[in-house]
Amino acid sequence: MTGVPASAAGGSSQASPASQASPGPQASHAAQTAGAVVAPSDATAGAAAIADPEDAGRPPRGAKLAAAAVNQASVWNIANLLTMLRLILVPGFVALMLADGGYDPAWRAFAWAAFAIAMITDLFDGHIARTYNLVTDFGKIADPIADKAIMGAALICLSSLGDLPWWVTIVILGRELGITLLRFLVIRYGVIPASRGGKLKTLTQGVAVGMYVLALTGWLATLRWWVMAAAVVLTVVTGLDYVRQAVVLRRQGIAERKAALEETQA
Repeated sequence: MTGVPASAAGGSSQASPASQASPGPQASHAAQTAGAVVAPSDATAGAAAIADPEDAGRPPRGAKLAAAAVNQASVWNIANLLTMLRLILVPGFVALMLADGGYDPAWRAFAWAAFAIAMITDLFDGHIARTYNLVTDFGKIADPIADKAIMGAALICLSSLGDLPWWVTIVILGRELGITLLRFLVIRYGVIPASRGGKLKTLTQGVAVGMYVLALTGWLATLRWWVMAAAVVLTVVTGLDYVRQAVVLRRQGIAERKAALEETQA
């Protein structure tokens, strides 16, 4: 029987020092490939450890508090400040209007200035809020209150001084309060948009009341009577149009709800 040389047997069982010191090309390539495979997995694991996929959709800590703080601070924007100014002007206007018995031309001129500032800010605060995305819940509530407050104060003062018939004040204020209430009643069905007639009514009312606040005489006193007559007509006509829109909106809302209910039951 032919035996295997000891040197051959040792070579097959043990690697030579040269072979251990310098691995072959295939072994080097295998090691590099293994390293390339392991490295990305380690990087991925590290990235996963840094940013947990479950936390990716969550807002950063304190984000809700920061958002709440921003929303709270947004109340003090320029549009709301103009609305607040209009509210502050109401008692000031009344004091100026009734100063010295309410018939002093100088005090009436100051009262007219306060009324004019209030009406001008009414033109800009809503536009600024919509243009620059400054609409807030405070503005939605305070703006119409400020509008009704300054106009109502002026009309009541004029009627109490005998410059304007009480029926005019009752018609205008009754219409304003009635339409505001009507808007709240039909808000579940939709929003009644402001019409061009309503905007023209507001402008005409402001001009007419402003002319009555001033101590005018002669042909200007006659002119203000006609302007106020136009304001009263627009007040009544636009009020009836709002009532019509409210009725139509309510009917449409009821019909849509009924159709949706029947579709659900079917």
